[in-house]
Amino acid sequence: MTLPSPLFQKNSIPFLLAFAVTGLGAMAPAEASPGQQLPNASPDLTYTAGGKWKVNDNARPKPAKAEPKSEAELAPSAQAPAGAVILFNGKDLSAWRPSKWKVENGYVEVVPKTGYLTSVDSFGSCRLHLEWWTQDPPVGKLQMKGNSGVFLMGRYEVQVLDTYDNPTYADGIAGAIYGQTPPSVNPIRPPGQWQYYDIEFHRPIFDADKKLVTPATMTVDFNGIRVQDNVTVEGATGPNHRHGYDAHGDKASLALQEHGCTVRYRNIWLVPLTD
Repeated sequence: MTLPSPLFQKNSIPFLLAFAVTGLGAMAPAEASPGQQLPNASPDLTYTAGGKWKVNDNARPKPAKAEPKSEAELAPSAQAPAGAVILFNGKDLSAWRPSKWKVENGYVEVVPKTGYLTSVDSFGSCRLHLEWWTQDPPVGKLQMKGNSGVFLMGRYEVQVLDTYDNPTYADGIAGAIYGQTPPSVNPIRPPGQWQYYDIEFHRPIFDADKKLVTPATMTVDFNGIRVQDNVTVEGATGPNHRHGYDAHGDKASLALQEHGCTVRYRNIWLVPLTD
């Protein structure tokens, strides 16, 4: 079915993906409770774990710029290995639910106001590769400058944004685990060039009583530079406050965000990992 984009905007928790994916059980509410907090959680949920910075805090230091690897350097590792699940080969959206996003010239382009793109198949722990592009000359500013996002299991977002020259908050720039952990450095290329993500994601594990046993972790290589190194995910990502964990199934759909901006994706593949 077509997913209405307001359910997935950053002003609401992406838990409503549950009604469109398998393995999640009953549909979750639009506004979930904070869930089980991690041991290092701040008692004030407007702060990130450790309590030093507020979620989306403009005062949080921005990571320093870093030199990205060239596309030629990245080309070998961007090739899908044997056994990978090819989610987009530049030709069609057969691996995705029906969508009004457009396919041309080897990429898929977000069509604003059409909703998220969600995979037909569901995945848990995985290694994901994709490449993305934002407009040149840029359109918009701050969080409306080429905004999209990659949602693992429909809940845990790695931010996509043109942050080549963008003073937006640190936990909302490209390479961030949105609203939680900024990238260690900012190796983005100028807009109009392709950006490369390699994400290793390990899903959270819950016990039979739906209590969190092991939180999710992410490692993110951005244009060949490691910007998240086995970082603990604090729960579902979202704006303004920590959303915590709510128990869910072992697998769920991958989602690419429609946030009202024109963003392109290409060369999307995934290798499932054992837990």
